[in-house]
Amino acid sequence: MSDLTAPPRTRPQWQRRFVQSLSPWSFGALLIAAIVLLPILSVVWIALTPGDNIWPHLISTTLPRYLTNTAILMGCVGLLSGLVGTGAAWLISRYTFPFSRWLEWLLLLPLAIPAYVGAYALVDMFEYAGPVQTGLRQMMGWTTSRDYWFPQIRSIGSAVVVLTAALYPYVYLLARAAFREQSAASEEVARSLGAGHWGRFARVGLPLARPAIAAGIAIVMMETVNDFGAVDYFAVQTLTTGIFSVWLESGNAAGAAQIASVVLVLVIFLVGLEKSSRRRIRFFNLSIRHRPVDRITLRGLPAMIATALCFFPFALGFLLPASVILSHALGRAERWADPALLSALFNTVTVGGIAAVVTVLAGVFMVYGVRLSGRKLPRILLPLTTIGYAAPGAVLGVGLLIPLAALDHRVADAIELVTGVDVGLLLTGSATALVLAYTVRFFAIAQGAADAAMGRVSPSLPMAARSLGRTQGQVLGQVYYPLIRGSIASALLLVFVDCVKELPATLLLRPFNYNTLATRVHDQASLENLGDASPAAILVILVGLAAVGFLARANR
Repeated sequence: MSDLTAPPRTRPQWQRRFVQSLSPWSFGALLIAAIVLLPILSVVWIALTPGDNIWPHLISTTLPRYLTNTAILMGCVGLLSGLVGTGAAWLISRYTFPFSRWLEWLLLLPLAIPAYVGAYALVDMFEYAGPVQTGLRQMMGWTTSRDYWFPQIRSIGSAVVVLTAALYPYVYLLARAAFREQSAASEEVARSLGAGHWGRFARVGLPLARPAIAAGIAIVMMETVNDFGAVDYFAVQTLTTGIFSVWLESGNAAGAAQIASVVLVLVIFLVGLEKSSRRRIRFFNLSIRHRPVDRITLRGLPAMIATALCFFPFALGFLLPASVILSHALGRAERWADPALLSALFNTVTVGGIAAVVTVLAGVFMVYGVRLSGRKLPRILLPLTTIGYAAPGAVLGVGLLIPLAALDHRVADAIELVTGVDVGLLLTGSATALVLAYTVRFFAIAQGAADAAMGRVSPSLPMAARSLGRTQGQVLGQVYYPLIRGSIASALLLVFVDCVKELPATLLLRPFNYNTLATRVHDQASLENLGDASPAAILVILVGLAAVGFLARANR
């Protein structure tokens, strides 16, 4: 006879952990992390197991040139962006001068201009047949280029200028926030000890803001490594252009993966630098009340100099490229009705919209799954999934296309064997590979927004919902979603904008005869046909302006 009063048998601890690991939320989180990390692991595997090892040939021929040019670009763009962004942030946060309120937000607008669009505009304006040199020849009576000296436009120096003008806002945003957080007490102490304008900046403001500035410079350098359109247009051979050359021109995927592995090493170093800076980004105010620094009003010549210094980056990074592209776009109205442009617009909105929704849903699912599992492995993988945002699009293209193409052929062969129908390439022959690339590339944005938003929700709310019988899915939909939907909408916008501007991954993974706005701009500008490229460029800029407007609103 059984003992009816005996307590129910409980499962051993290892069984409970196993069952917990098989829950849909934790299993889904691990699956998403695996998909996001797959391209990076694929690049490393292909580089280490090449069928035709050209690594010695690369080292003895082109790799030193690629690496040298990339290092020069990273160093120069990082240094100039640090100087411009930090200087503008200091002037805006500490002084009042003519148009300073306007310039505070105008300095963000270059974020709306992709670097490759800035490169096309700069060449169009300053090349031999452009309006600047043509005007100089007419005004001075020069007849040929032998009569005068003008800097070479298609050069590494021009690439540095264009990339700096496009990327300095990253440093400006972080530095301005750091300067604003500083207390007026430290400024007053420095002023009472006789420190002037430069002394207060060098001895007080800069040391406290140095971690934020270093983080901004690290982001700028990662974006410099990722760039393809601008450096390709200026004929500067970098590691990113090397991936395209070795793969598409030489037909050696393993060699492209080996170059991509070098890029990954640089990116991991920069991510480590950025993370190290972020750990020290906070400082503590010892005063009971934090009082912001009062701005000093500049007058006369100092005010004019401050206005000019802040206006110049905005003019070079936004006003010049936007005016050049707009003048071409308005020249012939029929270009806006070009079926190829409308097709590129439809493809961009469709693929970018699908990728944004998939990325944000995956980010929310993974963050929620990690929170529910409470296990070490998902928590370790969560920050690792952000590496996709730092990895250049060309690297992700290599890591995705090769394994997807192999899987595609096997799936197509299996379907044909069973049904007798040749379905073609389902993944790489359609925009599916692009959606996956965008998801991996910008997953960090969605994941970061979801993690921050869920972290602001009090744990008592989901606990109360669970105690009332709500399932885990109902808690997400009925408790979390109403509280985090603002952050989710922001992440959707930012991911969509980045998908619209993404060029390297799109060039590698797009199906045959499939264009987005970014690839149409690149294709037409590469043929020196800036007139047909300008409408697509204007649309890209307008999408970027929407994101900058949101960013400015969020950073008030």
